[in-house]
Amino acid sequence: MRERTALEDQISAIKRLEQELEDAVTLIELGEAEGDEASIVEGEETIRKVEAEATRRQVETLLSGEADANDTYLEIHSGAGGTESQDWAQMLQRMYARWAEKRGYKVEVIDWTDGEEAGIKSATLLIKGHNAYGWLKTESGVHRLVRISPFDSNARRHTSFASVWVYPVVDDRIDIEIRESDCRIDTYRSSGAGGQHVNTTDSAVRITHIPTGIVVACQQERSQHKNRATAWNMLKARLYELELKKREEKANAEAAAKTDIGWGHQIRSYVLQPYQLVKDLRTGVQSTSPSDVLDGDLDPFMEAALAQRVYGGTAAVEDVD
Repeated sequence: MRERTALEDQISAIKRLEQELEDAVTLIELGEAEGDEASIVEGEETIRKVEAEATRRQVETLLSGEADANDTYLEIHSGAGGTESQDWAQMLQRMYARWAEKRGYKVEVIDWTDGEEAGIKSATLLIKGHNAYGWLKTESGVHRLVRISPFDSNARRHTSFASVWVYPVVDDRIDIEIRESDCRIDTYRSSGAGGQHVNTTDSAVRITHIPTGIVVACQQERSQHKNRATAWNMLKARLYELELKKREEKANAEAAAKTDIGWGHQIRSYVLQPYQLVKDLRTGVQSTSPSDVLDGDLDPFMEAALAQRVYGGTAAVEDVD
C-alpha cells in the first residue's frame, strides 16, 4: 500500500505540473495579447515554481536503493571537547529535526543522553516518512563547527566535532537473523525526562552485538519490554545497513572510499566566525547563510551528495543562497 501511495503521488504530481505549466503559458500569452504585465509576471512566477518542483522530483528518482523508501534512524554523538561538542551535537539534532518537520516527516526521540553542562552526549531519532532514509543516508559522517564559544569567558574561537550515523528501519520484507548468544543485553535507568517512574526503574535497554561491536540503546518507553523490542529492531537495522555498506564496497571500491564512515572523516564544515560559510567537503556545495542551514535548509547538500553517489565524480560548486 505504501508503494502504491507513492506511485499515485508521483503520477498525480506529474499531471498537476503539466497542467500548471499549460495554464501558466496560456496566462502569459493572454497577458502579452492584452498588454497585461501583471498576468505575464504571474505566469512567469508559476513557471519558476513548476521548474523548482520538477527539479526536486527529478532528484527523488535517484532514491532507488532497496531501503531508500524506508523510515530511518539517525544517531548523533558528540566528539572530544566536552561542553563545546555536546552543544554542537544538540544543534545538529535540532537541525535534522527541523529539516524533517519541513518535509512533513514525523520525528521520535528513541534515546537521549544529556551533556554535563549543556547540549547532549548522544541522541537517536526515528524519522518516519517516505524516502526518509534515501534523503538522509548521505549525512553519515563527521560534522565540524567553528565559532566563538559561548562557554569561553575569553571569547576565543573553538572547533567542535560531532558524528552522525544514519541507518534504515528494517521492514517486514527484510529478514535479519540475530543469535541471542552473540548479544549482551544490559538494562539501566533512563537519564532523560519522563517522570518519576522512568527515572527510578531499569526500563532503558542497551544491546551490544559482540561480533560487530555495534551498540544500540532505547529509553523511549516506560516499559522495559517495549524498549527491548525497539532496541532489537534498531540492531537489525544497523546490521542491515552494515550489509548494504559491504555490498557497496564490493561493487565500487572507489565510491566506498568517498563514503566511508569513520571518526576523522569530515563531510561538512560549518563556520560561524570569523566568516559565515557552510561547505560540503565531498561535493563543494556551500552556503553563506549558516543560520538557514542550521534551521533545516539541507536539501541542496543532500541533492548534490545523492547525485555524486549515483553518477560519481565531483559535483560543481554551488552557492545555495
